[in-house]
Amino acid sequence: MTARMLRLFPGPVEEVPLDGAYLAHRLHSLGSPASPFVYASFVSSLDGRIAVRDPATGESRLPAGLVSGNDFRLFLELQAQADCLITHGGYLRDLAAGRLDDVLQVGTQEATRGLARWRADNGLSPQPAVVIASASLEFPIPDSLARHGQRVLIATGAAAPAERVARWRAAGYEVLTVGAGESVEGAPLVRELGRRGLCSLYLLAGPRMLDTMLRDGRLSRLYLTTAHRLLGGESVHTMLAGPELGAAGRLRLCALHYDASAPDGTGQCFAHFEPRPVG
Repeated sequence: MTARMLRLFPGPVEEVPLDGAYLAHRLHSLGSPASPFVYASFVSSLDGRIAVRDPATGESRLPAGLVSGNDFRLFLELQAQADCLITHGGYLRDLAAGRLDDVLQVGTQEATRGLARWRADNGLSPQPAVVIASASLEFPIPDSLARHGQRVLIATGAAAPAERVARWRAAGYEVLTVGAGESVEGAPLVRELGRRGLCSLYLLAGPRMLDTMLRDGRLSRLYLTTAHRLLGGESVHTMLAGPELGAAGRLRLCALHYDASAPDGTGQCFAHFEPRPVG
């Protein structure tokens, strides 16, 4: 049976199919080289947790209570519309250690072939490019990127270790210097990716990347799934950490849907927001 959800806002209230809901946003058509469309997504508990730290291993993990097939389907639809996926060195280290799954390709499983066809029908490359943001420049490159012919760029700050920058360039990778210090900064990263013809940028790089995109006024849209449960925990991660955002954190609700079936029958809400202009 095809999954359904209830559209709550904007009205009128109506039951709609879940499949195709985010593809209908046509994010790949909203950006340009001069102004790429930058979007992010998170799944959160009611008490704002996006991940918890395992006390035994010290590693962060997505709690099982936040995971659902319906949310993952919408994640895949967002991924399918990207010219470029922006990830980070920590994800690649976790991937190599077997702690996380590889989500850097579109439509490689039988159940998701339709998303690969959607990309082809809409003039996108077979697979998105991958940008790896890293201050340390210490991470492995997964074999899947070469196997699927994906373009790979590495982004770092001006204070990154020069010998590591040289090592990656010698290995044939394009390294972008897009930050005055050690870390990647949102505005210069978006500018450089736009110059390379990448117009729809999907952030998979977590709270630090979300923070710099908001502070630099470069985030176009935020997708948020809220699972209807409280997690608690003493060592947790939230969507943002660091100094207060102030006016840069003001968001406007664009749409809200309710899924009564998942996860575990508790229900979840799918919302997306756009930043309000500052000033």
